[in-house]
Amino acid sequence: MEHVTNKLSKPSSNISEMVSKFAKVCKLRSIGVFSNDHHYQHNLIGNNDGVSMGEDSSDATEETEFHGEKIHPQPVVVDKDIAGLFETVSALKLAYVQLQEAHIPYDPDKIVSADELVVAQLEALCKSKKAFKEKQFSKTKLDSSRSDSLRSEIDVIEKLLEKLKSQDRDRDAEISRLRQELHDLDSGNAVLVEKIKEISLERRNVRILNVSMFEDTFKRASKAIHDFARPIISLMQASGWDLNLAADSIENGVVYGKRSDKKYAFEAYIARRMFNGMPLRSYDVDDVLRFDDPINSLIDNPKSGFANFCREKYMLAVHPMMEMSFFRNLDQRMFILSGRHPRTPFYQIFARMAKWVWILQGIATSIDPNAQMFSVHRGSKFSDVYLEPVQENKEGVVVSKGEQSNFKVEFMVMPGFKIGSTLVKSRAYVSETKQPAGTQ
Repeated sequence: MEHVTNKLSKPSSNISEMVSKFAKVCKLRSIGVFSNDHHYQHNLIGNNDGVSMGEDSSDATEETEFHGEKIHPQPVVVDKDIAGLFETVSALKLAYVQLQEAHIPYDPDKIVSADELVVAQLEALCKSKKAFKEKQFSKTKLDSSRSDSLRSEIDVIEKLLEKLKSQDRDRDAEISRLRQELHDLDSGNAVLVEKIKEISLERRNVRILNVSMFEDTFKRASKAIHDFARPIISLMQASGWDLNLAADSIENGVVYGKRSDKKYAFEAYIARRMFNGMPLRSYDVDDVLRFDDPINSLIDNPKSGFANFCREKYMLAVHPMMEMSFFRNLDQRMFILSGRHPRTPFYQIFARMAKWVWILQGIATSIDPNAQMFSVHRGSKFSDVYLEPVQENKEGVVVSKGEQSNFKVEFMVMPGFKIGSTLVKSRAYVSETKQPAGTQ
């Protein structure tokens, strides 16, 4: 069995195989070293072939009769060594269990720790085997039945080792196959993700790339500007502002049809700030569209183009003097300048307006790369081809086709857009011109 010793003295690099093969060593009860008979254990005293262990131990050198059979005394050290062997095998089994537990779930750190423990137990087992063989040669008598039993158990262990090695090789092959399968699945998933992105982009383009979508966004942006002008006017009134003077400072010398029409001057002021200095260019608006509340979009991506747009336009649309008179401090302004976006009612209304202006400018050139934004100047003659009046009188729209030349533009409220062959009319406040008597 020398070849067994060599194998055990150099454990395989795959400790999990070797450990599981030694798991059945604990069945070595058949060696018969220990007896359940207390008297038998009590009478095992030792010498070897009658060699005295000391002058005062004469009882240990005598043969003992047990049930009519003579029992030769055995060295006590043998019992201790075999007991140690069983302890080592038990520890090896425990290390093997720990190694199995480290594989499921797979934990590299625990596997390394269990691996080291198994190697230590294997080395201890090898030392025990070597010591056992050396003592076998030193004995004068060898119990052939015990030797055959031990040799049989070792043969079983070797066969088990080979079986476990084969199982481990199969398991390694299965792990390699599953890893390759996982790699293939990951690659396939990456391809599918790209396809989904392409399909999503195509669907988004189908949704955005049409004039009706742009016209709907134009209406939403116009209404959002109107909705933001209302709290501005209310806060001015509450803060003691002179609204007539404020309206005249925005558009001086305008002849209003009625006093309430001065609200359009504030809408024009806000629209000029929101559309000023931003040329039309195509950009992705999907991240903003997928949020019903634009504040959520700003918090989700505080460094996005939309977030920068909101910050810049708030500084233009809301003057520090206005904010100070409205709120008695500039805390909200400083909060926005720091790159954050508050959930105050005032800023939420502003963010909803900024959302539709941002989308309007972003989708124009997505529909037509040559899309243009145009404006009208004060004093221009009204034309219903390019313009749409913001106010109505009791009879309906102020302008009829037969009287276009009698109206002029006082100020523009919303700019117009040219998308391909389609004109989205500019919205303007108009007034009737007084024709001199006798003129046509």
